[in-house]
Amino acid sequence: MASNVDVVREFIAAFNDNDLERVMGLFTPDALYHNVPVAPVTGSEAIRGVIQGFLGMAKEVDWIVHRIAEAPDGVVLTERTDRFLIGDRWVELPVMGSFAIREGKVAEWRDYFDLQQFQRQLPGQGQEG
Repeated sequence: MASNVDVVREFIAAFNDNDLERVMGLFTPDALYHNVPVAPVTGSEAIRGVIQGFLGMAKEVDWIVHRIAEAPDGVVLTERTDRFLIGDRWVELPVMGSFAIREGKVAEWRDYFDLQQFQRQLPGQGQEG
C-alpha cells in the first residue's frame, strides 16, 4: 500500500492533470472536504460538485507543493501555491492543506486560504495587489 504522503502526491498530480475522475477515485465514499472559508461538504457527490466547479473554470491547474509532511497521527500536511489558468490569467493562491488518509484514500481534506484573495484575482475583479 502507498504511504499517506504518496496518496496525497497522487491526489495533487490528478488535480494538476485536471482529471476529475482520478481525483474522485482517491476519495473514500464518505469523505469530508472543507475549503475552510466556506461550508464543508460530505460524500462523493457533494465533493464532485464543488470540485467540478473550480476545475471547470480552469484551462490548466498547477499546484506547487513547497512542503509536505506526515504528522505522527498519519495526517499529511501541505504548504502549496495553487494556480489556476482562468481565461488568459493565472490565479495563484497560497494554501495550507490537511489530508486524513484511510485505507489509501482521502477521508478528510481541509484547505486553509484567503477566499477574498482568490476572488480578487478572478477575471473582471481587478488585479491582486
